[in-house]
Amino acid sequence: MKNLLTDISGVRVGHADDKALASGVTAVVFDRAVVAAMDVRGGGPGTREGALLDVANTVERIDAIALSGGSAFGLEAGGGVQAWLAGQGRGFEVRGALIPIVPGAICFDLLNGGDKKWGRFAPYREFGYIAAAAASDTFALGSVGAGLGATTANFKGGLGSASATTNGGVRVGALAVVNAVGSVTVGDGPWFWAAPYEIGGEYGGRGLPPAFTPDMLAMRIKGAAAATAVENTTLAVVVTDAELSKPQARRLAVIAQTGFARAIYPVHAPMDGDVVFAAATGAKPIDPLVELTELGMIAANVVARAIARGVYAATALPFPGALPAWKDRHG
Repeated sequence: MKNLLTDISGVRVGHADDKALASGVTAVVFDRAVVAAMDVRGGGPGTREGALLDVANTVERIDAIALSGGSAFGLEAGGGVQAWLAGQGRGFEVRGALIPIVPGAICFDLLNGGDKKWGRFAPYREFGYIAAAAASDTFALGSVGAGLGATTANFKGGLGSASATTNGGVRVGALAVVNAVGSVTVGDGPWFWAAPYEIGGEYGGRGLPPAFTPDMLAMRIKGAAAATAVENTTLAVVVTDAELSKPQARRLAVIAQTGFARAIYPVHAPMDGDVVFAAATGAKPIDPLVELTELGMIAANVVARAIARGVYAATALPFPGALPAWKDRHG
């Protein structure tokens, strides 16, 4: 176990980004099509193929997931991932035609200091292709891929990942792009809201403060006022090797989204676009009630850990006025 999403067999992750642009793409590629669903809680989401993932709709399996910066421009990343998959002969077959199924979601990073003057066409489609081609069972955390330009209310955001195993031996992993309107830390201190779920000092081992003061519980959001706090969204991909139906995958996404509330304060705001994708490779049958409940419980913990790891591993952008990284203040 590498404490990564790719601890689930058959899952690979790749990044593509541009440091001057301060934005990028992360592709989650499945070796075989997987059952998937989605849960949206934020008030300002940006998604691709979201309707397809509704449990009432026909296509049950997907080939990859594209996560991107760039706000709505970044939705083109899915086309790049799709192009790479098409070159591999992957896709949903319709009378001989193969259509790779690539849902995706974006976060807003257009005002982070990077040079977004890209000309006629945004670069995210190309980033998507490069990220898919680079997908591997190991990948970097922090300020990379879709997390390169991410920020939070008080520290640099980033991309994190974590994994765990249930008592019955079912694996679950999460990958999170942390670009939240709120804060992942308690006040401006070294403590992460997700501290109770930390394993092995994976985000500093600082625990929680000895006491909570009113200042720690005060709202910290991007911008001087709520009306200007628009540069947000946390995205997560949860994958398990359990055998799930599409409605069960949807339930897993719903329960796993609880991890956002364990790691971000405040969360699911009108200015956020919080999205969780849940996918199942189907290797291990589970009980649809008790074991699915346990799987969701652990998945929520893993999501919280992935969010904290994303901020913990991040590095500050090299622009005037850029937010500090957590390690700049507390490392």
